[in-house]
Amino acid sequence: MSLRGAVDLAAVAAQSQRRQQAGPGGGAARGPAAGVVVDVTEADFQAVVVEQSMTVPVVIDLWADWCQPCKQLSPVLERLAEEYGGQFLLAKVDVDANPRLGQVFQAQSIPMVIAVVKGQPVPLFQGALPEQQVRAYLEELLRVAAANGVTGTLDAAPAGDAEQQEAEPELPPLHQEAYEAIERDDLPAAAAAYEQALAQNPADELARAGRAQVALLLRTQGADLESARAAAAAAPTDPQAQIMVADLDVLGGHVEDAFARLVDAVRVTAGDERDRLRAHLVELFEIVGPTDPRVVAARRALTSALF
Repeated sequence: MSLRGAVDLAAVAAQSQRRQQAGPGGGAARGPAAGVVVDVTEADFQAVVVEQSMTVPVVIDLWADWCQPCKQLSPVLERLAEEYGGQFLLAKVDVDANPRLGQVFQAQSIPMVIAVVKGQPVPLFQGALPEQQVRAYLEELLRVAAANGVTGTLDAAPAGDAEQQEAEPELPPLHQEAYEAIERDDLPAAAAAYEQALAQNPADELARAGRAQVALLLRTQGADLESARAAAAAAPTDPQAQIMVADLDVLGGHVEDAFARLVDAVRVTAGDERDRLRAHLVELFEIVGPTDPRVVAARRALTSALF
């Protein structure tokens, strides 16, 4: 969620979302700023959740139609979202229809409720809790958000913002092609589009970040976190085992854990294995972003481990 590529691609997702929300006459339909409860899919997650979490906390309700406790909890969350009047956005995610989002949040059971503040996950609770306990979690979330400078409300956006956003320039064709491929879950096609963009312009940092993010998604498709952790614990010097857990940790927002794991693996390996681990860690730095403080700290740790 804190991936630099994900944040960059959020602008792409926002453009696509605006096109999808436009009615037959071109008018905008109900979007996040027009309500406090929204249904979120893999296609619009970056725009609805990541971007919005820079202004207000986003509370994610992971549910499924077959889940009876979910049917008890969801109305409570929706009622509280209305009561709090835009202090947070409630984003409902059907994990059956959007399995990758369940994987991202490492949902072992549902209902599961997590928040996102400034693009960072904030675990809340699992299970159908009574309203009083849910309210307590929300109050604590608002305190955490305020401490991190996130104090907006959903209705605080100036009226002219939508018109200004509509005037944004279109994406370059290959970037648009990549995002449309991501929307239809064709990750190889997205990777190919980013590769072509980089072949045309090797200095295209957005394409480089997008390619790295898509590669991360491809590597972790179908991976089970518990199995990956067990394999890594059993083989601490196996680069592939350590890389898989690090990838899953980055995907789940546990960036510092991922970096620490690979730095430790670099310390106990040598030769080609060490080079592979170092190169992979550098690729994860590219995803998170070279100026991110966690990357700066990890670069120092990697230098120390190598020399």
